[in-house]
Amino acid sequence: MAGIALEALDDVPWERLESALGHHPPKEMRRTLRRLALKGGAATEEDCYPLFDCFALGTERVASVATAALPFVVALAGDPDMGARATLVQLLASSSKMAADADPGLVDAEWQETWRAQRPRIRALLADPLPEVRREALPLGEGVGVLLERWHAETDPTVRLPLLLALGTAAAGSAQAGPVDRVRAVVAEVLRTDSPVMRVAAVHAWAAFDPQASVRELDLLVEVLSDPAVRPQFEAIWYVPDVDRAFTREDVISWTAHLFEGAPSTALSFVVQLIGAAHRNGDTPLCRAALDEGWKLLVVLPSAASALLPLAGALLAEPDDGVRYRAAHLLAVLGSRAAPYADALAALLDDPGEDEFLEGTVGDHARWALTRIGDERALPGLVERLYAPYRGQYSRGYVSGDPRLPEVEDVLTLLRAHAQALLPAVRKLLRDDGVGGSLTCCFLEVLKAWGPAAAPALPEVVALLNDTRYSLHAIDALVAMGPAAKSAEPAVRRCTVLDFPGNHRKVAWAAWRLGGDRDMALRLIGEAVLTEGEPHYGPVGLLGDFGPAASRYADRVRHVMEHGDSWLRLRAAIALWSLTGEPEPTGSVVEDYLFLIADGGDAYGSFLDALRALARIGTVSPAARATLRTVRGSDRRLSTYRDYRAFIHDEEIRSAIDDVLALP
Repeated sequence: MAGIALEALDDVPWERLESALGHHPPKEMRRTLRRLALKGGAATEEDCYPLFDCFALGTERVASVATAALPFVVALAGDPDMGARATLVQLLASSSKMAADADPGLVDAEWQETWRAQRPRIRALLADPLPEVRREALPLGEGVGVLLERWHAETDPTVRLPLLLALGTAAAGSAQAGPVDRVRAVVAEVLRTDSPVMRVAAVHAWAAFDPQASVRELDLLVEVLSDPAVRPQFEAIWYVPDVDRAFTREDVISWTAHLFEGAPSTALSFVVQLIGAAHRNGDTPLCRAALDEGWKLLVVLPSAASALLPLAGALLAEPDDGVRYRAAHLLAVLGSRAAPYADALAALLDDPGEDEFLEGTVGDHARWALTRIGDERALPGLVERLYAPYRGQYSRGYVSGDPRLPEVEDVLTLLRAHAQALLPAVRKLLRDDGVGGSLTCCFLEVLKAWGPAAAPALPEVVALLNDTRYSLHAIDALVAMGPAAKSAEPAVRRCTVLDFPGNHRKVAWAAWRLGGDRDMALRLIGEAVLTEGEPHYGPVGLLGDFGPAASRYADRVRHVMEHGDSWLRLRAAIALWSLTGEPEPTGSVVEDYLFLIADGGDAYGSFLDALRALARIGTVSPAARATLRTVRGSDRRLSTYRDYRAFIHDEEIRSAIDDVLALP
């Protein structure tokens, strides 16, 4: 029996205590502690999981049952005959952090005093004979002094390294110069005299309280991280508390890249130098890791393209599938800038290479890159390849921030100039997959974007009007086709939609746009705008399509513009200009959405709508023009996305900015 006396456990009045979660009552805490004590040295990490549940770490609340259990957990963690001691120390560290971060009103009144009473036994864990226990106990070392004491005594490299990192964190949290100076002396000594991996750790520790340290030590970081002979040493000693495995060199590269978040030019230099070293040394894992960090930079910093573009182009010829995959994806997101590498990309169209954890093949990304360049060699089989991941299923699995295949509509909507070549495949898939298909709405979105060029698909779109899942999307596609879809007007009037007033108004609007009764549609939509109150105020956006014919509703639209929420205010302002033909007050309202972005906002959807509205109105104020020049010159992706969509949206917004700046 380990660590605790079962009699003492039974003496606790568990039934009078409170737990943080009702489905983990206090008696469950007693049962779990008893099971661990009885198992003793045979106890495993899995045996401790119910104890984590009883402490309810995710609730940000320390209940009285946790206070009562604390001495028993400390005793078990310190008992050399107990199994899974490192896991129990992790529980202590997590509980301490939760208590420190929680609202004081949610922390049991006895917790702090109980913790203080246990402090000598908790501190003893820092000097435990087992390295893994000492390592997990590092977050329990309170203050720089305690950690420095351990630093001078510690000899195991798997503990010294995380201890060094802990010293940096402690110095960052210290308000006194003395402790910080003592830690600075330690990391400076490690930088001068210790092993390569420990020197990298010293930079991390120093950067915790002096962010410029990583910038100053860039050459050291690149030298060590790009040395193939040093690579195995990272996995030998780079451990941190609460992580069961060692960090690989590639893990450390990613961690190191975050040190340069305030120094983008240094971050780019770090990545470029690592890629160059990997290419020279044939170091495939390094090349993959560096390309991943280059991608993360590129997705937020347009300026990174100049340095990364030629590197990606050269890496298309690498023998490693993962390197070619990343290089092709990087070229794809850069669009027309990748044109010099079109022939190399075309040579990879049938490349089956894949990365274990990323989506698609090298050939898929090369084909997409060619579509972004505008190279017709991408067109044969394009639609079928885009559809392939969905065949027989309704979704795909991916991590949104990683390189991945683009959505079908994000590729095809930009290819209106090639609609004639692509339409046969799209129409076939609509016929084959149209009822209940996973991409039906996506293809309708594509046809809407293609506008009149999509007119040959009229039969396939009309066939979807009687399915409520697709009818509204089909209506939009038909309206976008323009006069070529006039014959569909009777079918639109009869189409099936969910019985909601807004849907019926949209049907009337669409029928008018295809040659039907304008007055009836205007009356239906106008009356809805007049009578509906906040927060929606009726279909103001649809009313704007009628132009001066709807001028009698201008006062109501102005009211909506003045009283609606941010989203509705913009649409009402645009509609008001359409009804009156007067640039003001629409121009002033619309320009407000430009200034929000210049001030650091991220409402890029409204920003783009405002830009398009100004281009239609045809005037822009000097202040708005200056704001747009500032935004246009900023080194940031004008998008909230952090995957390939960031590039598409950024291009779209910058093109719209150029249109407005070109106004007289």
